[in-house]
Amino acid sequence: MPKVAVPEGSDAITSRVWRLRPEFAEAAMAMRHAAYEKSILPARLQEAVRFRVALINGCLLCQQKAKPEVWGREMYDDMPTYAISPHFSTAEKLAILYTERYANDHHSLDDRFFARMREHFTDEEIVDLTFIVLRHISFGRLTHTLGLDDTCEAGWR
Repeated sequence: MPKVAVPEGSDAITSRVWRLRPEFAEAAMAMRHAAYEKSILPARLQEAVRFRVALINGCLLCQQKAKPEVWGREMYDDMPTYAISPHFSTAEKLAILYTERYANDHHSLDDRFFARMREHFTDEEIVDLTFIVLRHISFGRLTHTLGLDDTCEAGWR
């Protein structure tokens, strides 16, 4: 149940809430567009990050938005034990670890960790990954905090 008075309408609740602060709507949509349409990262890696954030944030709706055609069902099932799963590449495992640390302990992302990142990602890809992680974490927490996550119109690929 929403914790703010969402304007009435037939469009998505996550669209209607921006009517309360239309100044932010354009920026929110631009971030979504950039994360979903402009990323240079492989679709599998993007989905790994999106799904890991869904688990971290506890978003059941986002967890239900699985795309087995992108990954295969076993990759979703193996997410809790990704570090030892044969279904994830080394780069995907590192991206998932980066996502966890960004969400839970960003101070641990030190020079040593970034040296590992550079073994698998270019600087452009690291910036891309960081943006995707921050977008998913922040918007997932925004929708949950405001009680907007009883419906989800995120438009997953």
